[in-house]
Amino acid sequence: MSLPSAAELTQFIDHLCDGAAAVTLPLFRSKLDVSNKLTDDFDPVTEADRRAESIIRDLLEKQFPDHGIIGEEYGAVRSEARYQWIIDPIDGTRAFISGLPVWGTLVGLYENGKPIAGAMDQPFTRERYLAIEGKTHLRVDGGQPMQLNTGSVTELSQAILMTTSPHLLTTPAETAYFDVERQVKLFRYGCDCYAYCLLAAGQVDLVIESGLNIYDIAALIPIIEGAGGMVTSWSGGEASKGGSILAAANAGIHQQAMELLNKRDA
Repeated sequence: MSLPSAAELTQFIDHLCDGAAAVTLPLFRSKLDVSNKLTDDFDPVTEADRRAESIIRDLLEKQFPDHGIIGEEYGAVRSEARYQWIIDPIDGTRAFISGLPVWGTLVGLYENGKPIAGAMDQPFTRERYLAIEGKTHLRVDGGQPMQLNTGSVTELSQAILMTTSPHLLTTPAETAYFDVERQVKLFRYGCDCYAYCLLAAGQVDLVIESGLNIYDIAALIPIIEGAGGMVTSWSGGEASKGGSILAAANAGIHQQAMELLNKRDA
């Protein structure tokens, strides 16, 4: 099955986001049972995560039964399909259970392994970031779409940097990250997927993280690239499967950050 037009695809992705929001928003800032997916660390999951992914998967199965699906909570089906939908029902579950509105529902679409569309929906703030056909737009509270563009800062000394938490980095990645952090004008922690959307909107200039899964980054790559930014691995390679991620507003700031991230390997 081929893809519909851009307008129809936009409408369908909106339908997916609306379906997830109908579950996640009523449960946000409520008393939820939180399960831990790990035995030696803390990787939380809630009823909201599971129910939101189930809704998205059900809608995908009805609309595109021959497409593949990769989700954080329920794994992969039809992994050899030309089109793959990559879902993180709540990216930032720690933020979600803490009452912080910087989590989001991520829906990415790959064609033959390449990101071609992505959405990040934050239903509490009513912000929806959507990238289709190489352009990224933001709609607030269902209003008119506003095209986004990344920032123009090209000197690391003037850049704003974000990472979810340096505590999520392990040595030597932590050391490399701090090499960059020491050079920027301002750094902030937190925000999960929201940080990448702030980059697309021109509010920050760099996002650096490590240990990401495919569903953590799939939707965000087209959002940043559609606004004029770059997303690669720390070494400049492919980012579409996750790993160590360097997202930058432009090629100049990307190059400077990448050189610092890799200088200890030289």
